[in-house]
Amino acid sequence: MLFEKTLSTTEAKNLPLRMLAHLGDAVFELYEREREVMTTHSAESLHQKVVRRVNAESQARILEGLMEHLLEPEQDIVRRARNLKLTGNRRADQASYRYATAMEALVGYLYLTDKGRLSQLLDLSLGSKP
Repeated sequence: MLFEKTLSTTEAKNLPLRMLAHLGDAVFELYEREREVMTTHSAESLHQKVVRRVNAESQARILEGLMEHLLEPEQDIVRRARNLKLTGNRRADQASYRYATAMEALVGYLYLTDKGRLSQLLDLSLGSKP
């Protein structure tokens, strides 16, 4: 991964959850693109495959499948991010959007604090069918 500096859990927890979610969204999409690029032969096909997992409904299902594997500090990030006040028109229902935001915040948090753990959970997520 590009970001070489690792933050302490305290430093990462002090970042706004929306910022962690914003970072996590980018990291998860890059993970999916990187994973699919070796097996896909066109940009259109790559995009279609990635979009199947990088959307609110899929991310919500992925997080639900990962919950039993999360450590207490990770569960805390998820709980806090899931409870953020969300506004605006969304394509997904409110519950899915909240869980997707929570997953993105978790990915952002782990990207900054523990890339090995992030890889472990992302690999586990492949068992969660979108």
